[in-house]
Amino acid sequence: MSGEWFHLLNVIGVAFFAVSGTLLAHKKDVDGLGIVVLASVTALGGGTLRDILLNQPVFWVAHADYLYATYAAVFVTVFLIRVVSKFSGYYFLLADAFGLGLYNIVGIEKSLINDAGMVVAITLGTITCIFGGLIRDVICSEIPLVLRGGLYATACIAGGLVYAALFLLDVSYGWCIIASLATTVFLRLGAIRWNWEPTIFKRGKKLD
Repeated sequence: MSGEWFHLLNVIGVAFFAVSGTLLAHKKDVDGLGIVVLASVTALGGGTLRDILLNQPVFWVAHADYLYATYAAVFVTVFLIRVVSKFSGYYFLLADAFGLGLYNIVGIEKSLINDAGMVVAITLGTITCIFGGLIRDVICSEIPLVLRGGLYATACIAGGLVYAALFLLDVSYGWCIIASLATTVFLRLGAIRWNWEPTIFKRGKKLD
């Protein structure tokens, strides 16, 4: 992937996660600086951990435009909340789903660029997606989305596996990205709309 496209996907992913953080802050009646903190943790937390694990410069420290994207997303979301009388929690889940798909791609691509193996890349893609939201939910005293039973980390892993399969088949980067993004977002939205859940433990007995 060219540097310009990688940068653009990263900026858009940051913006989507900043929106989801802002919406949860609104739901929890957080105001002022607290909104910015929650949005920033959500948008930047996963990528920060990824870069530390890859021993790379933290992306938002190296390029301040990620911070600008975060603050702009906060401003626009707060403005829309003020204008739209009923801002449903569904928008939070929708923004989070698209952020998930985009950040998954960014995490995988950055890992591969830095010579990580594919298994490590898929793992870091998932970490990039879930870590910021995990911190956000813990701060807000919410059960983290990743632990609620819907397809969350599973959707990221599935998107990563699709990417890996197409990559090994020597499919062009563009199609790898599109297929992985579509898989992650489709599974996550399906889990939201139709309550899809992993079934590995559903039919077994509960552990004592």
